[in-house]
Amino acid sequence: TDTGAFAPAIGAAVSIGLAEEHGARVQVMMPYTDRLGRFADWYVQLVAESLGKGGKGLTPVAALGPVDQHSKLQLYLDGPRDHMITVLRTGCEGAGPVVDAALASQAGADYMAGRSAGDLVAAQQAAIPQALVDAGRPVRTIDLERLDEQALGGLMMHFMLETMIAARLLGVDAFDQPAVEESKALARDLLADL
Repeated sequence: TDTGAFAPAIGAAVSIGLAEEHGARVQVMMPYTDRLGRFADWYVQLVAESLGKGGKGLTPVAALGPVDQHSKLQLYLDGPRDHMITVLRTGCEGAGPVVDAALASQAGADYMAGRSAGDLVAAQQAAIPQALVDAGRPVRTIDLERLDEQALGGLMMHFMLETMIAARLLGVDAFDQPAVEESKALARDLLADL
């Protein structure tokens, strides 16, 4: 059912509301596929450059599941309550190599017998948001049926619009970068003096 809701506006309102009302200023972008690792880096650049102005903004962080869940999940689940996590999920069930039953048993992981690497990632990308919800941490999931040019373009457009709306809510101009321009001018002056 179409509720008429505009997802980028909802995302911006929730992000800014959590930041201003609850101190959740760290925005974690956590895709569960290596193919979206560079997207997470792009997201960090977009949010940092567009919103970090005049003492305002959000702090974007890129994380890549399942690799970073082992190094950062402790912080996200049990550290300060200053994170809002976005988990990007793709269909990966059945993909990749299958674990031999004898090897799974030898490793004490019978639950992995006959399961693929994709099955493990699918379970992780479902479990992590649930663990965050259970811990009372803000999390949203975005599910991509397929990862192709159209899906990536839609994802990028969503976050560009969300960032523009967030800038409006913060009262900053998403399209300038005065601090960066100042540092570029200083670098040019230093080069001229060499």
